[in-house]
Parts: sequence; C-alpha cells; structure tokens
Amino acid sequence: MTKLNMRKMQKNQSGRIAAVNAVGELGRRIRDMGLVPGARITIRGRAPLQDPVAVQVMGFVLTLRNREADYIQVEVN
Repeated sequence: MTKLNMRKMQKNQSGRIAAVNAVGELGRRIRDMGLVPGARITIRGRAPLQDPVAVQVMGFVLTLRNREADYIQVEVN
C-alpha cells in the first residue's frame, strides 16, 4: 500500500488513516472527529479552489481545510 498525505488524494479515492501527526488542540480536534489511525476514509469532493476537502468517515461526511489534512497520512488502496 502507498502512503499519501490526505491533501494529495483524489475524489472518490479511499484508504485507511495510517497516522495523525498533529499535536495539541488540533490533534485532539482531528481525533474527536473520528479521524483516527485505522479509520477507513473516502474523499467525496473538493471546493472549487481545492480547499476545503469533503471526507467520508464512519458513515458521515465532514470537511477539513487543507492545512488540517496535511497532518493526516493515509494508506491508499
């Protein structure tokens, strides 16, 4: 499997979160949203200027800014 930064994933690409490299308040907030190592995600879309990104995780869709997605490493299929 290939590891990618979440920002570089394409629409409809899926994978499993390998690591969340954020610390402190940002790291806690990302993990509170369900973006934890081992969680399966799918990129559902991007805004016209590529920021934010819509991510499906655990049956719901949330959006992340690219600066937040930079902290998340994903193993893609």
